[in-house]
Amino acid sequence: MTAAFTAAKQREIQEQVAEADQQEVSSEPRAMQAGARRYPAPPFPEQHQDKPGDEAALVPAAMYDAPFYIGSAKLKDKVALITGGDSGIGRSVAVLFAREGADIAIVHLDEDGDAEETAAAVEKEGRRCLVIKGDVKESAFCRDAVERTVSEFGKLDVLVNNSAFQVHTYDIVDLTEDHFDETLKTNLYGYFHMARAAVPHLKNGSAIINTGSV
Repeated sequence: MTAAFTAAKQREIQEQVAEADQQEVSSEPRAMQAGARRYPAPPFPEQHQDKPGDEAALVPAAMYDAPFYIGSAKLKDKVALITGGDSGIGRSVAVLFAREGADIAIVHLDEDGDAEETAAAVEKEGRRCLVIKGDVKESAFCRDAVERTVSEFGKLDVLVNNSAFQVHTYDIVDLTEDHFDETLKTNLYGYFHMARAAVPHLKNGSAIINTGSV
């Protein structure tokens, strides 16, 4: 199974959910996600992307580099491996960990352009960045990603499990077994595979950080 195959499968699930959503006919108000607003403020131009998405195409551009944040060598000469590190939260973590002095390895599925931009942003902070493409659902790939990171940098200090898949459905009857399986295999098995591969290389004081969606 390749990263391209997984990306295509996730797009297919996305299309199935979108089709089911269009068939929903209800006058009842739907639940709404609450939370603090972020700058820039809405409204934004209507836009839609096929999964896994391209951060470079977002309007307005995503804010990921915290320009007013000043690093203080909290991670000086540490090595961090970040899954889903090409965009979104993963990219921000990569850039700010680099600002704190860490060398970075990022794992991404299929977004080559986004991954290259993240690597350039990390290097702009004066640190090295290793880009690894693959599917975290595959235990062999996770082992390889960890081994490549250790081979490149000589060690591993921090694992950030961030890569995830999610498509909402309005009704549970629209949630197919393929959709459910893809979500759990990515969001749970992927974290397990990466942690199991990383632990033999971690020492006292190392860290595994698992992110979770709302």
